[in-house]
Amino acid sequence: MKNWMSMVVMGAVTNSTFLLSSPPILKTIIPFSLTKTSPYLISLTAPSRRFLSASSLPSVVSADHTFNFSDSGDGNGVAVSRTGHKVLLKGMNYSELEKWVQSHGYRPGQAMMLWKRMYGNNIWAHHTDELEGLNKDFKKMLSENADFKALAVKEIHTASDGTRKILFTLDDGLVIETVVIPCDTGRTTVCVSSQVGCAMNCQFCYTGRMGLKRHLTAAEIVEQAVFARRLFTSEVGSITNVVFMGMGEPLHNIDNVIKAADIMVDDQGLHFSPRKVTVSTSGLVPQLRRFLNESNCTLAVSLNATTDEVRNWIMPINRKYKLDLLLETLREELCLKHKYKVLFEYVMLEGINDSNEDAKRLIELVKGIPCKINLISFNPHSGSFFRPTKDERMIEFRNMLAEAGCLVLLRPSRGDDRMAACGQLGSPGTIQAPMLRVPKQFQTAVLGTLD
Repeated sequence: MKNWMSMVVMGAVTNSTFLLSSPPILKTIIPFSLTKTSPYLISLTAPSRRFLSASSLPSVVSADHTFNFSDSGDGNGVAVSRTGHKVLLKGMNYSELEKWVQSHGYRPGQAMMLWKRMYGNNIWAHHTDELEGLNKDFKKMLSENADFKALAVKEIHTASDGTRKILFTLDDGLVIETVVIPCDTGRTTVCVSSQVGCAMNCQFCYTGRMGLKRHLTAAEIVEQAVFARRLFTSEVGSITNVVFMGMGEPLHNIDNVIKAADIMVDDQGLHFSPRKVTVSTSGLVPQLRRFLNESNCTLAVSLNATTDEVRNWIMPINRKYKLDLLLETLREELCLKHKYKVLFEYVMLEGINDSNEDAKRLIELVKGIPCKINLISFNPHSGSFFRPTKDERMIEFRNMLAEAGCLVLLRPSRGDDRMAACGQLGSPGTIQAPMLRVPKQFQTAVLGTLD
């Protein structure tokens, strides 16, 4: 903790507030909170949010409430709309929806019909007018007690390669971004966000500059996939894959992420294959272990370095969960899973993590772990001092891994001309998480980009 703090010019003030200074000489007060999962990571404060359990809704909520209730992060809450008396339907899994429907005096069969119209049958209903075939009284009950939408489309940007970036406005006015990535092979992927901002402060990531505003609810996560299918299926074909690689650290919001992923793979609803739903993490080890035990979806680990020294710098979470612990945990857990491969993501930064020695170390690090490795070109953004590794060097790096028997792929950038590529999402604003001190041996490689 002390070592990390010493890397940024800070002065303690009262009420857990720190005074940050960074060039140009500018002092900004940033309220910050320390959490169990990330004790040294900055989290920008947001208004407190409340939640209700499904069982408590009828007796607690009245029509004149104006609070914005939502999942608190434990996965047991049911999101309620900003009006304060309507349940957000997409915040419930099927079992919860069935109980909620029965609590209003209707048969379980009505719940299944509603579920299929929200998530299946190419309907993706957003209001009761789209619920053909449902009982008239049931639809009236829904209109009075439930909301279908947790998000509102603000803007859609289309990149030159056909990638779409959707900006969604949340009930509290915050904005998240979702990306739809068509592919010539017929596969189309939706990249969903799990948080507004991110607390991990990875030095190469634009979202990390925002700090963490708040977690997304399960409803807000699920609806990104629903909107993607509703808006773009007719243009790009079936959306087949989901990656939790948008804004935020998914496993920092593990309860709502696991719940959202379960809703996405339900075979009566969106029906994504668990192997085609990928949840990424920077390396929160306890949550990673839990995810592998509770979910059948694919896990991706953002590795990005082959030594603790470099990873401590570019991914501060490594100061809590070192490489050895992270990789040994994967070896232990994957022994218990049948035909399961973890995906390692490796963003290549010129002069930082792309040497022959890095390739050799990476080969040794992943031994004994069933895995695939994605080599990702760094996508520049304003304020970044990193540079992408040149294509020729990426190919050489890839070949070294392949020759050693690793399953390795080069992943091309998509949507980078509209800030829709990996590591480019979000809008940091004037208050930003701190940049950490560059280790001495990398100062020439990094500081040369600032000339």
